[in-house]
Parts: sequence; C-alpha cells; structure tokens
Amino acid sequence: MYLQIMEQIRHRIAIGDWQPGQEIPSIRALAVAVKVSVITVKRAYLELEREGVIVTRQGRGSFVSDTVDLGKSLRNQMLDEHLAAAADIGRELGFTPEELEVRLRALTTREQDEP
Repeated sequence: MYLQIMEQIRHRIAIGDWQPGQEIPSIRALAVAVKVSVITVKRAYLELEREGVIVTRQGRGSFVSDTVDLGKSLRNQMLDEHLAAAADIGRELGFTPEELEVRLRALTTREQDEP
C-alpha cells in the first residue's frame, strides 16, 4: 500500500499538481484521507525523502523538494516505466524494436491528429 501512496505522490508532482516547495498533506491527514494506517503513510514519506522527492522539516511539515526539474525527472521516470512495460509486451508478442517504434510513432501521430 505504501508503494501506491508513493506512486500517487510522484504522479501529483510529475503532472504539476504539487509544485517545488509546496507543503503536502501531513502524515496523519493523508492516512485519514486514504484510510490507511499512519505507519503506512510514514513509510511512504520516509522512502520519498530518501529519494529526494520530498523534504520534512521538523515541526513544519513535509514539502515537495526544491530540486530543479523534479517534475520533469518524475515525468520521464513514469514514461520510461510505461514504455519499458510496453516494450516487454511487444517482445513477448514477437515484435521487433523497429516494429514497436513504428507503432509508437503511429499512435503518437494519431493522438495529435484527433480533436
């Protein structure tokens, strides 16, 4: 469950919902909101702090790290994870890297052409 919380926080930062330096919900508040134990949320916050995604200031709360381009870095990481999964599926289905590239380009172009 703590991994899901970590992923949700990364996602909010990546899409710009939470900006660098912005305070994020307290451990207790988030635990109540997502209906999990405080220990679960605390573990997620500790892991995110180790990764440099958030910083915790004693007595003041937890904040999105001021690291330059954190949002871009997280967006790239998320995209890489999805593309790696798609590549794995493509290989299992017998597609070559070139065929996968053509498919990705076609999907990207099609999405841009749609209103």
